[in-house]
Amino acid sequence: MVSIAEALSNNPYPGRGILLGSIEGQAVVACFLTGRSENSRNRVFREEEDSLLILPFDESKVTDPKLIFYTPVRVCNDTIVVTNGDHTETVCESLKAGHSFQYAMSARCYEPDAPNYTPRIAGLVLPTGRYSLGIVKKAEDAVDCRRKYWSYDPKANNAHLIHTYQSDGDPLPPFSGDPRGLWIKGTAQSLADEIWRALDAQNRVSLYVRFTDLSNG
Repeated sequence: MVSIAEALSNNPYPGRGILLGSIEGQAVVACFLTGRSENSRNRVFREEEDSLLILPFDESKVTDPKLIFYTPVRVCNDTIVVTNGDHTETVCESLKAGHSFQYAMSARCYEPDAPNYTPRIAGLVLPTGRYSLGIVKKAEDAVDCRRKYWSYDPKANNAHLIHTYQSDGDPLPPFSGDPRGLWIKGTAQSLADEIWRALDAQNRVSLYVRFTDLSNG
């Protein structure tokens, strides 16, 4: 287990990230956007009921909306779903049909943004606080999709972080290994402040943090 600063401060470009965990009986969901291009940086989060949308800050500056604007967070069947793309809908529809998280992710592959082939990452939080993370990324030596999943029981002040890129580069290296185990504490605002400070000041774009009382769902 490491601090948020230790996990992110030395990484200039983690891409899009998902953090899931628990603080004092509350499920914690956080997601962030970083960007290098003007198109990627022209994004803001907007919360609407039980969903979070990514919208352009300035519509006149949008050069390519593909893979940029989507719904990263939705609540489906009392389960919080968070992803880095339009597979939020894939996971939600799968859950509504009685299928599993893994079943949903098996229907998707990495993003078609050669040469980076950005991984698709996703997570879900059950009403019990138990949470799962998953990644779909390109095989190192082939065009095949490689999928991996993790599930965790909620533990006080513990979280796990996954993001799309291991660091900056050209092409961008995909996330590797297991999600980083983190120590977390505080309120939604203090956690948001901690994550924001840890993200590279030149590349950070938007951040969302949500606490859900596990006694109420």
